[in-house]
Amino acid sequence: METLPISTPHCRVERDGHVVIVTMDRPEARNALSTDMLVGLASAWAYVSQEPGVRAAVLTGAHGTFCAGADLKAMGRPSEDPSVRERAAQIANFHWKGLLREDLPTKPIVCAVEGYAVAGGTELLVGTDLRVVAESATLGLFEAKRGLFPMGGSAVRLPRQIPYCHAMDLLLTGRAVTAAEALSMGLVNRVVPDGQALAVAREIADDLAASGPLAVQAILRTYRDTLGMDEVEALKVSDELGWPVIGSEDAKEGSRAFKEKRPPVWRG
Repeated sequence: METLPISTPHCRVERDGHVVIVTMDRPEARNALSTDMLVGLASAWAYVSQEPGVRAAVLTGAHGTFCAGADLKAMGRPSEDPSVRERAAQIANFHWKGLLREDLPTKPIVCAVEGYAVAGGTELLVGTDLRVVAESATLGLFEAKRGLFPMGGSAVRLPRQIPYCHAMDLLLTGRAVTAAEALSMGLVNRVVPDGQALAVAREIADDLAASGPLAVQAILRTYRDTLGMDEVEALKVSDELGWPVIGSEDAKEGSRAFKEKRPPVWRG
């Protein structure tokens, strides 16, 4: 496991083969969002998109907690680290990019949640693609209860991801939700024993990395690019993105590997 230099004091970014693991690490504030953390997150997502050898990412929190939301004071203060301040000045809208509101990575993110994932923590979860949650975890969008607004995008995204009545329940009441209830709503993929979320998320990331990278990225892009389109127009976009994958060397390699009963060697 290699720790990447884009890490910040509140965000550790590591690479292990084709997978990048992003860990929010601010234990004194239950991993609440800060400038250091958001710069680290924004840098991590840019790295995931730009590095051809990276095929998937895992987002998690250290010390048994995912993220307790936004620390408005810490988010408004410049970092004490000069290198982080310099990077913050160079990354346009680093807050939104870090929160997965803008410039989503071109590769899938698996979310691994232990403990609290509330307010901004749940907003981060909503920005990921696959979600593993420990059985005693607590989720929730608390903003309305506090007279605030979920600026990470959940008021738009959540009703598109889960049934409307469940989305409005979470958004308007601001109540806490258990892992089991989140699973029943379709908000998460799996509920696992406490302490196992990261290990299971890593298994899923490895499965993603074993799939054809061109196919995975094209499927993600098709979904995102066709949001709001009618089916006829959406299928045109799907064909534009899908046919190059079908005709790629990776597609030929996938067929060969299947016939030869061996793992494929993807070239991307």
